[in-house]
Amino acid sequence: MEGQMKIPTMAELAAEGKTPEVLFWVGCAGSFDDRAKKITKAFARLLQKAGVGFAVLGTEESCTGDPAKRAGNEFLFQMQAAVNIQVLNGYGVRKIVTTCPHCFNTLKNEYPGLGGDYEVMHHTRFLQDLIREGRLTLEGGTFKGKRITYHDPCYLGRANGIYEAPRALIRQLDAELVEMKRCKTRGLCCGAGGAQMFKEAEKGDKEINIERTEEALDTRPEVVAAACPFCNTMLTDGIKNKEKEQEIKVFDLAELLAQAADLE
Repeated sequence: MEGQMKIPTMAELAAEGKTPEVLFWVGCAGSFDDRAKKITKAFARLLQKAGVGFAVLGTEESCTGDPAKRAGNEFLFQMQAAVNIQVLNGYGVRKIVTTCPHCFNTLKNEYPGLGGDYEVMHHTRFLQDLIREGRLTLEGGTFKGKRITYHDPCYLGRANGIYEAPRALIRQLDAELVEMKRCKTRGLCCGAGGAQMFKEAEKGDKEINIERTEEALDTRPEVVAAACPFCNTMLTDGIKNKEKEQEIKVFDLAELLAQAADLE
């Protein structure tokens, strides 16, 4: 982590004989993508503010194997998963939280069959629990009355049925939640899922992220809220395509909460 943030690694805590409350699985995007790093930092600040004992794997964390599996390379996926499961089980990890729905889905649903059984939470639900328990409080009316539309990530919504936690967080901001026509179980993909993020577009009339951005713009939002680093990228590109980046911002829910908690 850059700056003055000091995040312990599992190895450092293990050397001291300590076990964290939760392992924060950062993911490839949150580790290497400059935009997604901001989401990682915002979430880490929220965890620190809430007094959550957490650690990261650091250099011991590898890709969950989600892109390989979605692209059809089951062999590579199982190799990547086996390495991660060996590391996680070696540290006796029981609870994992991640800001990436792809990591969340893979760790939660694919790893148990390979010997990796953990309680896995997406950060929106984890943050909702922290607020409900009174461990995290939001100050200031940064987003009070602002029109925010929320995009359901496929691997969070349709794949895992998590629709309410992200919306509950937006309501905590005293903001006006405006829904797109296609939302929740009928939500439209941002265009990055199923490893599509990493391949060239195929022939067609319109990019999926442009279609989704247009649906977001129809709600006349001031902020487009996302809960996935890949959705964030696709929607940000869509907003730029429409030359609306000056008046409409795309934020992850962790970033919105960090601003509301005056941590930014």
